[in-house]
Amino acid sequence: MYAADELLTQQGVRVNVFEKLPTPYGLVRAGVAPDHQSTKRVTRLFDRIAQNPGFSLYLNGDVGADLTHDELLEHHHAVLYAVGAPDDRRLDVDGIGLPGTATATEVVAWINGHPEFTDLPVDLSAERVLIVGNGNVALDVARILTSDPDALARTDIADHALAALRDSQVQEVVIAARRGPAASAFTLPELIGLTAVCDVVLDVADHDLVIRDLADETDPLTRNKLEVLTKLGDATSSASRPRIRLAYGLTPQRVLGDKKATGVEFSVTGTDEHRTIPAGLVLTSIGYRGKPIRNLPFDEVRAVVPNDGGRVIDAGTSRPVCGSYVAGWIKRGPTGFIGTNKSCAAQTVHNLVADYNDGRLADPAHKVAALERFVRGRRPAVIDADGWKAIDDAEVARGGGLRPRAKFTRVADMLEAAATAPVPPVHKRLLAGLRR
Repeated sequence: MYAADELLTQQGVRVNVFEKLPTPYGLVRAGVAPDHQSTKRVTRLFDRIAQNPGFSLYLNGDVGADLTHDELLEHHHAVLYAVGAPDDRRLDVDGIGLPGTATATEVVAWINGHPEFTDLPVDLSAERVLIVGNGNVALDVARILTSDPDALARTDIADHALAALRDSQVQEVVIAARRGPAASAFTLPELIGLTAVCDVVLDVADHDLVIRDLADETDPLTRNKLEVLTKLGDATSSASRPRIRLAYGLTPQRVLGDKKATGVEFSVTGTDEHRTIPAGLVLTSIGYRGKPIRNLPFDEVRAVVPNDGGRVIDAGTSRPVCGSYVAGWIKRGPTGFIGTNKSCAAQTVHNLVADYNDGRLADPAHKVAALERFVRGRRPAVIDADGWKAIDDAEVARGGGLRPRAKFTRVADMLEAAATAPVPPVHKRLLAGLRR
């Protein structure tokens, strides 16, 4: 959407956004924790972008399956991929595939009602959940799992997740990291936000590690993070509500259990000492990887599409692949935040526009009006902006004014809601065709 916004500042430009799901806005809808409604409000900007007369949505169509890259290029001067890094890095230890193991990213998608993760088995029947890795997503999951369900009921959390949390027996979420406190992957704002709403504790030994790191640390931001950690409570004290425990210096060796995960065996990093943490649910949160895009080159080591400032580069010739661009995590890897993505998109669009102005982009083989006929011929169930508005309106109405929305979590339900969109009068359809 940031790339679309940048492109639409150019006179006469049309932008068509394709998305696999019947709903747009990607991670804002499915990846941001439901109790972070202020972050989700960026969709208001996206809605304004989508009102631009040069903007069109093609939802519920899978590029690479329903439509190919080459087919899209036949209808456009350029195709820009902003598909993120959707795959989790996997922990390579014995037992990681047992029932009762998953990734934190999958659980976030389950919490948010992503239709591909609605049926994820999230077992909250034991008293402890263990998360390996301590980035911001790990903190998000730990916070949701220890939050008051009544407070979450005022957000857009998926109904199935809220029901599971109401029945949860979880009393502690342990977030285990291989390195020490100074190397914590979470950001300072996320840590401060966590401690403001959750009971976060440390073992005595980990508190000592924090003090040691603080004495040696010179970076101001890291020192600020460590100073917050020094103020955390003692894990030996009694708890009146579910809590989060940060644990450091633990390298996972294997997931314990026979038919189901029962915990993780760790080595104390840099030593021969071993330690076991029992848990009924084991999650990993150790990073992300992009995945290959059909008909584009791919760097398997960095897990990105090779590019120069967003211009896709052929790995063999080091030359740009005409008309092909990338932005976001598929361009640069899983780093940065919302503001980073905005500037990343701006760079790509700047180079795309320069290529067009320099005559480097081939003209489409088909007229503009041919695109919709082609897409609907290939994918009759494609959803346009009116269909998305019908889904959006229905979800907001389902929220009943008590929550931002009650999401549809099944594609069939989304399609049924989209089908209620009013059909525009004939004269409006004719005018739309002339504008194309």
